[in-house]
Amino acid sequence: MWKNESGRLSKEFIFQDFSEAFSFMTRVSMIAEKMDHHPDWSNCWNRVNIHLSTHDAGDIVTDKDIEMARKIDSLLQK
Repeated sequence: MWKNESGRLSKEFIFQDFSEAFSFMTRVSMIAEKMDHHPDWSNCWNRVNIHLSTHDAGDIVTDKDIEMARKIDSLLQK
């Protein structure tokens, strides 16, 4: 579940290992490039933390962030 914290959408994703986490980040990066909307994120072994806000709108959550979050979540739906 995405949380609206400090003016941004945030979510932690946990995977089985680093390779799975990195693969997920690669897929997210392809979405980000297509949307021209790049997340703030971090990775430590099997965890990926993503934070979304629209910098051009003053670092607030916009419809663009909500759409990006929806697309990221869709990567994990089977």
